[in-house]
Amino acid sequence: MGSRAATAIMSRAQRIQTKLQSALQTTVLEIEDVSHQHAGHAAMRGNTAGETHFNLKIVSPKFDGLSLVNRHRLVYDALAEELQSGLHALSIMAAKTPVELSATKK
Repeated sequence: MGSRAATAIMSRAQRIQTKLQSALQTTVLEIEDVSHQHAGHAAMRGNTAGETHFNLKIVSPKFDGLSLVNRHRLVYDALAEELQSGLHALSIMAAKTPVELSATKK
């Protein structure tokens, strides 16, 4: 089975996870599908695909030295294909480095 066929079988959440882990070498990755909260919104009427809205918490060493805006850009760049193919909204709840995460746990 080719990679394109395998990608078609995976859920959007699984594809997001795979792409972010690969591109950003995540140490923590929490993906929450909140599409059900947006089902009645005007932009989603008639959309039966589901998996359109996600909340994300991500920790990556690749964020080291980057501003929050640049961290978000890395995430959106990694998910460009998903954003062009039906991912309507991604809310990045946290984008931290491993050092920042350990500092908040103290």
